[in-house]
Amino acid sequence: MADINVDISLLPEEVRRKLAELNLELSEGDITQKGFDKKRSKLLAPFNVQQPPQDTGPSAPSPQTAAQRKAHRRLTREDNRYHSDSSSDDDSIFGEDVSRDFNRGGRFRDSGASSSSFSDAGASPHHQGGRGERPHSAAYAIPGNTSRQALADVLQSSRHCPRHQGKVSAKIQQLLNTLKRPKRKPLKDYFVEEDDALEAPQPDPNAPKPEGSTLTPVPGEQLVVPSGLPRNLEAALQRYGSSTYKANAVTVLDQNGKPSINLTYGKLLSRTHKIAYTMLHKVGQKGEGGIKPGDRVALVYPNNDPISFSCGFYGCLLAGVVPVPVEVPSSRRDAGGQGIGFLLGSLNVQWALTSEACHKGMGKSSNGDVANFKGWPKLSWFITDHLSKPPKDWHPPPKQSEDCPAYVEYTQSKEGSTVGVKVTRSAMLCHCQTLTVASNYTEGEVMVCVLDFKRDVGLWHGILCSVFNGMHVIFIPYSLMKIDPASWMKMITKYKASVGIVKSRDMHWGLLAQKDHKDVNFSSLRLLLVADGANPWSLTSCDAFLNAFQSKGLKSEAICPYASSSEALTVSIRRPGKTSASKTGRGILSMQGLSHGVVRVDSENSLTSLTLQDCGQVMPGAVMVVIKIDGPPVLCKTDEVGELCVCSGYAGTGYWGLQGITSNTFQVQPLHGDGRSAGDKMYVRTGLLGFLGPGGLVFVCGSKEGLMSVSGRRHNTDDIIATVLAVEPMKFIYRGRIAVFSIPVLKDERIVIIAEQRPDCTEEESFQWMSRVLQAVDSIHQVGVYCLALVPPNYLPKTPLGGIHLHETKKKFLDGSLHPANVLMCPHTCVTNLPKPREHRPDVTPSAVHVGNIVQGARMAWAQGRELSISDEDSDSARKHQFLTEILRWRSQTTPDHNLYTLLNSKVQAQLTMTCSQLHKRAERIGSMLMEKGKLNTGDHVALIYHPGIELVAAFYGCLYVGCVPVTIRPPHPQNISTTLPTVKMIVDVSKASAILTSSIVLKLLRLKESTGIVETKAWPTILDTDDLPKKKLAAIYRAPTPEMICYLDFSVSTTGMLAGVKMSHAAATALCRSIKLQCEFYPSRDVALCLDPYCGLGFGLWCLTSIYSGHHSILIAPSEVETNPAVWHTAVSNYKVRDTFCSYGVMELCTRGLGTSTATLKARGVNLSCVRTCCVIAEERPRIHLTTSFTKLFANLGLSPRAVSTSFGCRVNLGMCLQGASCPDPTTVYVDLRALRNDRVTLVEKGSPHSLCVMESGKLLPGVKVVIANPDTKGQCADSHLGEIWVHSPHNATGYYTIYGDESLHADHFDSHLATGDARLSYARTGFLGFVRRTELTQSDGERHDAIFVVGALDETVMLRGMRYHPIDIENTVSRSHRKICECAVFTWTNLLVVVVELEGNENEALDLVPLVTNVVLEDHYLIVGVVVVVDPGIIPINSRGEKQRMHLRDGFLADQLDPIYVAYNM
Repeated sequence: MADINVDISLLPEEVRRKLAELNLELSEGDITQKGFDKKRSKLLAPFNVQQPPQDTGPSAPSPQTAAQRKAHRRLTREDNRYHSDSSSDDDSIFGEDVSRDFNRGGRFRDSGASSSSFSDAGASPHHQGGRGERPHSAAYAIPGNTSRQALADVLQSSRHCPRHQGKVSAKIQQLLNTLKRPKRKPLKDYFVEEDDALEAPQPDPNAPKPEGSTLTPVPGEQLVVPSGLPRNLEAALQRYGSSTYKANAVTVLDQNGKPSINLTYGKLLSRTHKIAYTMLHKVGQKGEGGIKPGDRVALVYPNNDPISFSCGFYGCLLAGVVPVPVEVPSSRRDAGGQGIGFLLGSLNVQWALTSEACHKGMGKSSNGDVANFKGWPKLSWFITDHLSKPPKDWHPPPKQSEDCPAYVEYTQSKEGSTVGVKVTRSAMLCHCQTLTVASNYTEGEVMVCVLDFKRDVGLWHGILCSVFNGMHVIFIPYSLMKIDPASWMKMITKYKASVGIVKSRDMHWGLLAQKDHKDVNFSSLRLLLVADGANPWSLTSCDAFLNAFQSKGLKSEAICPYASSSEALTVSIRRPGKTSASKTGRGILSMQGLSHGVVRVDSENSLTSLTLQDCGQVMPGAVMVVIKIDGPPVLCKTDEVGELCVCSGYAGTGYWGLQGITSNTFQVQPLHGDGRSAGDKMYVRTGLLGFLGPGGLVFVCGSKEGLMSVSGRRHNTDDIIATVLAVEPMKFIYRGRIAVFSIPVLKDERIVIIAEQRPDCTEEESFQWMSRVLQAVDSIHQVGVYCLALVPPNYLPKTPLGGIHLHETKKKFLDGSLHPANVLMCPHTCVTNLPKPREHRPDVTPSAVHVGNIVQGARMAWAQGRELSISDEDSDSARKHQFLTEILRWRSQTTPDHNLYTLLNSKVQAQLTMTCSQLHKRAERIGSMLMEKGKLNTGDHVALIYHPGIELVAAFYGCLYVGCVPVTIRPPHPQNISTTLPTVKMIVDVSKASAILTSSIVLKLLRLKESTGIVETKAWPTILDTDDLPKKKLAAIYRAPTPEMICYLDFSVSTTGMLAGVKMSHAAATALCRSIKLQCEFYPSRDVALCLDPYCGLGFGLWCLTSIYSGHHSILIAPSEVETNPAVWHTAVSNYKVRDTFCSYGVMELCTRGLGTSTATLKARGVNLSCVRTCCVIAEERPRIHLTTSFTKLFANLGLSPRAVSTSFGCRVNLGMCLQGASCPDPTTVYVDLRALRNDRVTLVEKGSPHSLCVMESGKLLPGVKVVIANPDTKGQCADSHLGEIWVHSPHNATGYYTIYGDESLHADHFDSHLATGDARLSYARTGFLGFVRRTELTQSDGERHDAIFVVGALDETVMLRGMRYHPIDIENTVSRSHRKICECAVFTWTNLLVVVVELEGNENEALDLVPLVTNVVLEDHYLIVGVVVVVDPGIIPINSRGEKQRMHLRDGFLADQLDPIYVAYNM
């Protein structure tokens, strides 16, 4: 079929229509491939014309190929149903540019599974696309929609000849109309996706724009090298070392400031030869690897020993070895040492050259070798002092090629990593020649150098140029400058030096040393190089210095600002004598303009102006351009600020071993705005930001390293520092000790300022100064400061020369290890890109939502436990045993000796056991005591105040036996009577207890002097001690007239501090027991271990009720015993081979912490937990997944099955809703989107997704329990994609609240609520907890798919901020992860401010580290601004008996100023 070649667009209309129908039949599967080929060839045969093969286009698909593709699509059609439908939002499959694309052809991979391929019309010569190309429409095809694919083919052929609109079949026309119809937008969820709202700030439309023409490359003057200069550095050393061997090359001042240490050129030459010879021939003879030419060696010399360094450096050059000058490693706080170690490792450095004195001072290991420094490779050390002479016939090895590296200079990238810049031999020579010409150096001149001689300007001038020109350099050690800041000025005067190399810092210090000014004479000085002259604020130092010393002979043209870069080396120098005075430029520029990247002149007196001085012109032989800071290297306009780039013969050639970033920095080819190349020269980025003024003057207004881009505007750290210094700095902070940097928070950069404060500065003065700084930065730069911190003196990490190590400071700040003394955070003013607050729609009625859910096909959120039927239990016995008292009496008669309870002590010994008959008799005696001693009537309330044990159970049934209503109350804690006793008294009062039953131990507690001071003895009702019982039996056991009468009161304090007591009827109590029995399969033969508090909720039910009802043996372990012996619970479970065990989170935490390292010991003792089928945590909160997972992993090697550990859920209105049963499906875990959850939506996401929260199912619903999820405000039933309040209907719901006033009107609907939509007939109780229901893939025992219920949190506890609902635990979990020293955290709101209280497990000086970290992390994860951060000692956050935080008590304590905080930070 390949030989049929027909231009389909030229065919008659009828034939084209038949072809289209044939294509459709094939794509729909109505015809076989063979039939298609046959019919098609028959149709085309009369029109077949043989054409030259080149006209067809070599890669156009043949008809057969197209047909095969369609067949492939047909095969994969069913698969496509399951492919992503992400592109189906487009209104039509064709864009406006389709016909254009058809002729041009877009290149896409041919994947029949997701898009349409060409029809046979694609073979037409009108389409020039190659094989596998396809039009843009392909990108929009809906997967699985083969009709749509066929339609694309038909439309394609019809688009080629618009004149003939062929008759399209009705089926295709209908499909076309459907596709043209715009898609209906999905129903709104009434909240904005926060990530879309949280966009990076958009640029200001009114911002000034550059208006100049595009900059052309600016060349410097031609480099004319004077004829007398040496041909290279080795030749210079040879020349001056032999001809002027007595002339001084280097002089170093000693600690007394005396120039006593000298090195002549002769000595320099001879020592250099010794080092080169020894390095190449003698090193490595002890079995270590030797040094060969081309190897890299480290030069490790202290900053007060330039002589040894010079000898070592030139020794390496002579030997052809590549020196890498680095700082002396120390174990002190010098920052950046690890980065240098990493660099040496990547350079494969194995040897280090050093001096004898330096070697002695280094830390040594036990065998006398130099200790390994952190992050450094293992080095062999070569001492360059006292070496023997080389043989007379020895000559240095022949020189390597000029493009070999001469030396490697270390520098730091913006991210803080240490990199090595390669400088070749030719570049080193060219640099020396260029600097010699630019600085007009001559032989014999005297230079005074204050800078670090190992790198940058100090190395280039003080070590390289000085020897190249035979000059005499006097080095001033940094340690001396601290003692005598005027020493460099004295040396210029003494030696009549013509050149000085300093930084603006040295000029500033020199100005302050006024007593030394009288002897200074600068008349000999022709060149004072200011190495950091590119820094905008060096100008003030230069001007002040000139004003002070012009009278001492200092010429204004002698001050020469210098711009340098580690990568491009010298960028520019202002050159005296070369430039007329009129050409030195000063610009008064608008900071507002600079922040938008444009150059705008400002008035001189303006507060918001920046005065810049030029750094001279483009260097001789070099060319400069300015390129845009971000994106491709596009040339800037003439009035635009960009990155300066240099093309010169002396620039560095790359970062050692880092090819990727080398090409981006060292091989930059500038482009025009339209993408064309602007010449073939390669430039090197300098990292300096600025512009080129008239006459090739170079202006620098910042550095890329110090660039902070805040809300689309650029600010430079140096400008901010200048502003900070302007605010009376001398009183409060140290001038040179300020660090400014930006940190990314919430998709924007935020400015952080850190300064060292003076020791005598009070906190109040500090805050006054800080607030003035904030105002100054805001008014001058129009930008807010996010964080301003003051640290004690000498706290900031230092570089070896005493400057601030910025990267290390930033790292410490973000790690929380900077230890500031004062912190001021201003997130409210800085963070302006928060999403808009959510708006609630009160006009949306529950019925409208219900209809919306139906339209969307959403499943309504409800779930129910197993049906309770008569067949579950014998109906007669069910009627007979409606009362627990009757069941106990029946058991005491039928199985009197059956063991019901065993109480264990901390040594896992049975402290007390009780059989059915013993319990019955004891209960009778307690009942008799109540009647006789207590004189109580039926219906009276009795408070039971007991420690966890069997006596509590006996007292409970004793009350029921005489018709009294028991109220269980936790006894006061002996160590904390002052706070626990009032709670006991309050419950006694609120419950209207007529008497108290207790033990002698608790009675003693109540009568302690401390207790009577809080509650007088007379204030209690009648107290009866059950340790002293009468022997009398009861005449008859009371039976309530109806099962709906109150059985007992269940009191509990919620986490919001509300005391809530509920009434449990006899029917509800037995129904609860029945549900638990069925769920957990409890029988008299079972052993069940309980390790929890038995005072309320499901814990009380398991401790006091279920054993009586089901007859199983309960092994009781008081949680206090676990505090004494964390292994008691595990050992008991193992000894008794317990299948079902129940505990509280508190017990689980005690075990996890207490036995973390003891599992092997327990295993050796024979503890085995493989018998456990259910280990259930009894709780009234969201499952604590982190704790249960830790517990499971920790005890897995004791045989604990991961599926055994589960949680339960109960609340005030229903004490037991969910409990993991023996035959229930495994607990389900899902991940939900936290951002959706804030908006009451449930969106499931994958594990590890950003903003995901892991939620575990709270056990399985008990038999007879039905739950629905309802909107707490409208009472409408929610869909399962919504978060709502959990409502419950069950036979064991509590019958109502019991309050002191008896007025239950406020809470009436809590126990009898009806849905506004859905099943409105059924009565539900409102739990007050938010949650959702999800249908899972698991199958229940009844064969139905399992609906899992997930509890998210208590409605009372949620915090409404910015229109969204936050659960405190989520914010607290985020905060706890922000710093390892935070041991606990709690949040609450106070006047619409979010207050975060953190417990610090560390020193008090670490408290302020937490403030920025807590603020950052809450902003990033929750889009909330923290108003107050309170740092307290461990144990301050109150926690109730269930291990839940009492946030409202904490709030009250905070407002009453009772927390005794370490620090309170009020974020402005």
